[in-house]
Amino acid sequence: MFQDPLFIIVAIAILVVLVILMIGLGSFTKGGEFNRKHANRLMRYRVAAQAVAVLLILVFIYLRGGN
Repeated sequence: MFQDPLFIIVAIAILVVLVILMIGLGSFTKGGEFNRKHANRLMRYRVAAQAVAVLLILVFIYLRGGN
């Protein structure tokens, strides 16, 4: 499974979502100017990255014959 390029792409997409989420949560808990300036943008990036990750997961399941 780790040799499958699509699996690696899916894993990277999930990690990107996680990183964006952690940055957003960190800025939210810390507050301050960065949070006021970038909170909505980070949320939009996370939602877009999450949509891409879900689509990639569905493609992976479809192509690998998951039931």
